[in-house]
Amino acid sequence: MNTPAALLSVQDLRVHFELAGDSIWPWAPARVLKAVDGVSFDLYPGETLGIVGESGCGKSTLARAILNLVPTTAGDLTWQGKRMRGAGHEAWQELRKSVQMIFQDPLASLDPRMTVAQIIAEPLHTHFPTMTDAEIARKVRAMMDKVGLTKHQINRYPHEFSGGQCQRIGIARALVLEPKLVICDEPVSALDVSIQAQIINLLMQLQAQMRLALIFIAHDLAVVRHISQRVMVMYLGRTMEIATKEAIYRNPRHPYTQALLSAIPTPDPKRERSKTVQLLQGDLPSPINPPSGCIFRTRCPQAISSCAGQIPALRPLDTDSQVACNLA
Repeated sequence: MNTPAALLSVQDLRVHFELAGDSIWPWAPARVLKAVDGVSFDLYPGETLGIVGESGCGKSTLARAILNLVPTTAGDLTWQGKRMRGAGHEAWQELRKSVQMIFQDPLASLDPRMTVAQIIAEPLHTHFPTMTDAEIARKVRAMMDKVGLTKHQINRYPHEFSGGQCQRIGIARALVLEPKLVICDEPVSALDVSIQAQIINLLMQLQAQMRLALIFIAHDLAVVRHISQRVMVMYLGRTMEIATKEAIYRNPRHPYTQALLSAIPTPDPKRERSKTVQLLQGDLPSPINPPSGCIFRTRCPQAISSCAGQIPALRPLDTDSQVACNLA
């Protein structure tokens, strides 16, 4: 069977921010914060790639770099076979018709001065200025129905809705253009657990209906397991492991992935008491001054002296997984 062409291909993407020098020592060299430092992956039509990692590991910066919302330092990005590095404004505007984003804070991502109808219609006005008001109104009502909002709510404002309802509005706004890829930047982390399940199930339902590809960023590995086909684990701007869902949850290869999975609560009290939790020692290192060699070595329970030398490359161990670890 032929493998479908990648919808999105990211190669060695880097996002570095140059920080201002010390005001006391103005001749000191500028410091560089490496938010994303050499991330590569392919995403296929209809697939969901989960991205997990601690706060500050570069997940959200990576999402914004894919949309060119933050400037990239190096690397390349290919969308449906077209290289986007160095592309002009018009090319990126065309890409954004097909790639949309759902944000973490549902209420903060909505303009409080706009009604539900205006919020959902805004992308249509931006990308299809010749569309008639009647066509826009029809698309807005149809999308509201798909995400579980009623026609009686169309003229209300964001502050009149709950967090879960606000996220439904955000989803409708992202999907009204009928994109091919939606980047979900921790879309359920600000919601109650019961509402999280509703939003996740809604996203999966819409994905099946509209044949969407998803990049799903989250801290909760149980949620990522439910929605994703493949999972990428990031640490301090780099990829530690990328594998199919079955491989990464059944047999994690990287020590960092093992530590993250060991922290997932188990609903069975006996199993929860008997399992061994691998606690990470120390704090997350600074991305301004990361450790030499393997960036995880300062917290890794399996680190040896050679880990301080060469940076481990992301290499395939089998058909299901790639790992950046010299000991894997």
